[in-house]
Amino acid sequence: MIPRIHKRGQRTLGLLYYLYGPGKFEEHTDPHLVASWDSNALDPGRDQNATLKQLQQLLDQPLENIDASERPKKHVWHVSVRNAAEDRILDDQEWGDIARRMVTAAGIDDPEQGAGCRWVAVRHADDHIHIIATLVREDGYKPDLHNDAARVQAQARTLEAELGLRQLNKGDKTAAQRPTSAERHKAKRLGRQRTAREELRETVRHAVAGTSGEVEFFGRLAAAGLLVRKRAAPSGDLLGYKVALPEDRNKDGEPVFYPGARLAPDLSLPRIRERWSTSALEQPSAVPAGASPAAGGGPAGARRRTTSAAWQAVLIVDHGPDAVAAAHIAAAGEVLDALALTSAAHTWHSLREAAAVFERASRSHVRAERGHDRGLRQAARDLLHSGPALDRGEDGATTAMVIDMLFFLVTAIGHWHAKKSHAQQAAAAHQAAQHLRTAYQSASTPPLSALHQHGRHLSRLLLQRQATLLHETLPDLAEQVIAEPGWYALAATLADTEAAGHDPAALLAHAASRRELGTADSVSDVLVWRLRRTANLPADTSDAIPVTPKAQRPNRRAAGRPPRRPTPRRGHS
Repeated sequence: MIPRIHKRGQRTLGLLYYLYGPGKFEEHTDPHLVASWDSNALDPGRDQNATLKQLQQLLDQPLENIDASERPKKHVWHVSVRNAAEDRILDDQEWGDIARRMVTAAGIDDPEQGAGCRWVAVRHADDHIHIIATLVREDGYKPDLHNDAARVQAQARTLEAELGLRQLNKGDKTAAQRPTSAERHKAKRLGRQRTAREELRETVRHAVAGTSGEVEFFGRLAAAGLLVRKRAAPSGDLLGYKVALPEDRNKDGEPVFYPGARLAPDLSLPRIRERWSTSALEQPSAVPAGASPAAGGGPAGARRRTTSAAWQAVLIVDHGPDAVAAAHIAAAGEVLDALALTSAAHTWHSLREAAAVFERASRSHVRAERGHDRGLRQAARDLLHSGPALDRGEDGATTAMVIDMLFFLVTAIGHWHAKKSHAQQAAAAHQAAQHLRTAYQSASTPPLSALHQHGRHLSRLLLQRQATLLHETLPDLAEQVIAEPGWYALAATLADTEAAGHDPAALLAHAASRRELGTADSVSDVLVWRLRRTANLPADTSDAIPVTPKAQRPNRRAAGRPPRRPTPRRGHS
């Protein structure tokens, strides 16, 4: 249930005409009262003899009881109360009860005091009502509306529980501003799936990711096709900016501009500058000649470096100071945006959805201490400058690797918010993690299938050795991991680490101890990516030929199989 207090007005009759009218797009049906300050109030929707003018005069009558100089300039209070799409349809009596409790919570009417404001609740759709009130009480005093928005929101949470409706999380005023109904209708009329405000917010967010200064930021906005206006002081110093979509025009044909702060609290120019307050980010470094394929440049190298940065961020979010953790949480949003912008088609949609919903989790009232998040911001920059990734080969496999680590980072961020009772942010992080899980399934299937086949081609003795190593190193997890479909991929990875000169037992113990594995769908998958990154092994093995060295090839008797019976020669019994 979403109560929204609209801007105060001064034309009671004009608002009544809208509420009882057909709506801007013929969306209003059967307008009528469900409650009012007076149970016998006129209802122009159901009484043919009642007029909107008469109802307006009754609502505004208390204004006549006070001197004209004391009347409020804007005396019309207006709130809409809307249910979620999945909620059941409430009847008029239920909506009437909701209206009475809302005006009491706001301070518009208090039955115990007996001297409230005059108000009516109009229903013209199944899922919402409008409450309109005159801000002068019957006794001539003005109501105390201090913090009315917070009070009606609290009442909405109570009503949701009582009526069995979808329960929304309490906000903290750090969310981005919702599109207005006019913006939504305009988008629908133009055949656009999103409003101009939403498109601009995403585009500006993408432009900020991994930037190091104003020139680069405004260059990205222009490259994205936005119209940009800058606001400067008389001294020439830049104070702010606003953006518009070229095709979004008002009735006079002028572009509709939105200041950055109206898109999201952290997209104002002063807040963006906080990201640039530390040393400038670097261009992605070139890869030395002769380096291993796993250390390569391009999208694959950027994804490996991002995986390492994300792991360091997990440690900070879990154990670091709040201000430093908040900086890493904000920078994690830049990484998600950059990854979505550079990923192949089969993961693009899920990653874009993850970045979009995580935006709500990136802000809270914990002020970020910028500078410590340089590793994540550099990772976002590397991803963008490395260019688009392919959906195959090392690009595709390292995409799965980085999504796996980002899933753990976003999960840790959700836990961090939950501990601080940031309900909306925690819910957003949880949603983002689910989208990352979907993206991971798409990205991980080809590389893990290749590793699975390599594992299936290992000799039985070598598989037994890996199983023994697993039991000795991770006795509590061994049976679970061996029963997973990903066991063969892990066995192949353990063999690869040994062939590369590493101690597989030490690496396995290190990989398992780095963070909890309880939130993983597949423990073996997580261990595969941690081992391959730590040991600097290629993430993609689809072109590798599985070969078991002769020294490790067991004879059939040693492998537990009976020896082949010799074929008798002809002529011998």
